[in-house]
Amino acid sequence: MLPFEVTATDPGSRARRGSMTTAHGRIETPVFMDVGTRASVTNCAPVDLAEVGTQVVLGNTYHLMLRPGPEAFRRLGGIHKFMGWSGPVLTDSGGYQIFSLPGARTITEKGARFKGYTDQQMHMLSPERSIEVQTAIGSDIMMVLDECIDSMSDEARTRAAMDRTHRWALRSLAARTNSEQALFAIVQGGIVPSLRKESAAFLTEHPFDGFAIGGLAVGDTRSEREDVTALSAELLPPDRPRYLMGVGTPPDLLQAMLAGVDMFDCIIPTQLAWQGTAFTSTGRVRLTRVPNALSEEPLDPLCPCSTCRTFSRAYLHHLFKCKEPLGPRLVSMHNLHYHHQLMSDSRDAIAAGTFAAFAKDKLEAIDRHEHSATRFGAS
Repeated sequence: MLPFEVTATDPGSRARRGSMTTAHGRIETPVFMDVGTRASVTNCAPVDLAEVGTQVVLGNTYHLMLRPGPEAFRRLGGIHKFMGWSGPVLTDSGGYQIFSLPGARTITEKGARFKGYTDQQMHMLSPERSIEVQTAIGSDIMMVLDECIDSMSDEARTRAAMDRTHRWALRSLAARTNSEQALFAIVQGGIVPSLRKESAAFLTEHPFDGFAIGGLAVGDTRSEREDVTALSAELLPPDRPRYLMGVGTPPDLLQAMLAGVDMFDCIIPTQLAWQGTAFTSTGRVRLTRVPNALSEEPLDPLCPCSTCRTFSRAYLHHLFKCKEPLGPRLVSMHNLHYHHQLMSDSRDAIAAGTFAAFAKDKLEAIDRHEHSATRFGAS
């Protein structure tokens, strides 16, 4: 069992601070995990990740299975040696990527059959194959294969996917061969409270090292996402880590921490950096806008990251207008630093017993810039 300890709880909410110990280091929670889909966090080298405060890198089983392939990881000593990252790694199972291939895959009880984009050959990703690949990759935390569907699917379709996810979870558990690699199950059930309760009740009867809340930020509204997250987190064991998959806007993180979630991942920090969008202490900033062209101000005066210490908004604006790769790189480092600093400050506030007030102040400062009333996917 993955060693996990809750060290503090916030009296004004269900937020909690803790830590877990993996073969590649200790993880302080709550934690934001950088998405390194193909064994590379976009725009950032491992030395950059260490500078911005990264604790965990997330790899994608679907993509890494296709390239470089599990045999490469076996021969080259696993993902840590391969990418030059010595810290913990979590690998997802590939379920979301299969969901993203409508019309190009067939899902049966055996698994998902799809055409690989690297070789145009047909591949089968079953629960057993997913665990085999993740074992070869050598991640510290593996995820079971789940059937991910649009969160707005009808109840019958949602139940069918949930039931199959449960069966696949048990097959994933049976397929695990390395006890040092933790394995997390994934609670599904869309936005139907009764199904979420049923899913949590079923999965928590089995010896998984942690539990994820899946199937959100795929069509649901913000309020639906918050309600389901709060319900699901409350149903999960207090002695295991709780992971909200694919959600990463600062307000979403704060609301989920208030509900007692410990782990998060999202491509948003680096994805928006490519578009010239930065997260700051007062909300998002679009660096490509004209007012930034002659601004001597740093990106965020309250941020101590190297981007904000060194460069003006005018220079960053110039880089994006010239399409210089340095622009997305500098903003990626800032955005990742912002997310990790938010987590660090949150951990401190939980330990001090002031997180509820801390989250309220943060949300008031940034929330009006972060969300609209429309449905959207955060990952």
